[in-house]
Amino acid sequence: MAETVSPWWRRGPVVAAAIVAVLAVELVYGWRPLLGAFHQLRTPHWNWVAGALVAEIASMGSYARMQWALLRGAGTKIRMRRHVALTYAAHSLSVTLPGGPLFSTTFNFQQMRRFGASSAVASWCIALSGVMSAGALVVIGAVFGILSRSTGSWRTLLLYSAGALAVALGVRVVARRPQLLITPAQLLLSMVNRLRHRPGDTGHTRLTSFLDQLRSVRVKPADLSIAVVLAVANWLLDALCLWMCCIALDADGIHPVQLVIAYCAGMAAASVPIVPGGLGVVDGALILGLVAGGLTGSTAVAAVVLYRLISFGFVIGTGWLVWLVMRGRTARAGTPPGALAR
Repeated sequence: MAETVSPWWRRGPVVAAAIVAVLAVELVYGWRPLLGAFHQLRTPHWNWVAGALVAEIASMGSYARMQWALLRGAGTKIRMRRHVALTYAAHSLSVTLPGGPLFSTTFNFQQMRRFGASSAVASWCIALSGVMSAGALVVIGAVFGILSRSTGSWRTLLLYSAGALAVALGVRVVARRPQLLITPAQLLLSMVNRLRHRPGDTGHTRLTSFLDQLRSVRVKPADLSIAVVLAVANWLLDALCLWMCCIALDADGIHPVQLVIAYCAGMAAASVPIVPGGLGVVDGALILGLVAGGLTGSTAVAAVVLYRLISFGFVIGTGWLVWLVMRGRTARAGTPPGALAR
């Protein structure tokens, strides 16, 4: 069987070269602000740093509780502590490994199955939480864009709200009548089979059985509402962490509205998986946004470095430690260790 060759842009040396190139360009153009940033980072206000750390922990907890609420609404009850641990581990896989979202989704699915969720419930929860999280970020960006008067009128907010409502209604219709997906899904699967030189009906039976399982997935409206609020809280608490990092370095010259807009721009840049963790890309977007909001270059760099130490360094480090613990427990339970990362 021939080995699958990864695209050239996903190979390790190419990714490493891209990271080095991005960081080198930022270093050349931002050398002076970087020196000033190092000076400011020596003497932060540690009480605000502690507050930023708490806000980031609360942000991760909100995302975990959002998925937990969806699982609970679909009839799967697990301990909150276990799901918070899963969130940290899955997040670390997603943002640090090449092709991380695929590893993270697989790991999430396997762990939810171990928690007792059916394959349909686990898949539905993962997909729905991703849609809700992305939608929450779009709505936050639209609302704060209007508050800053950077948009023409309230029509923008109405447009985004209509889009969010359409997505919500679409999700509800599909949840109640998953048979609507059978025909288009079978057509798509048949196209994939032809590309892979397989019989056209390969996998159709399993696909139909899986969609039939979706009929049993019924998320209670109260749990769905809680999940929506938690999806918004996840982003706002993360933005609060960035704001506290600014305050910790005496960077109080930026309005909260401008800061949230800068934050949304940075998170939008993070959605493009050019390099692991968005290194260089997210940082550059956040710095430009903070400077546009009124901060000096050195202060913006220092605030972003401190924010990334917490939101990336602390969270990712914790997530990998949790993953190692979960991996060890799985191995002791008799599951091959490599199964979690497949």
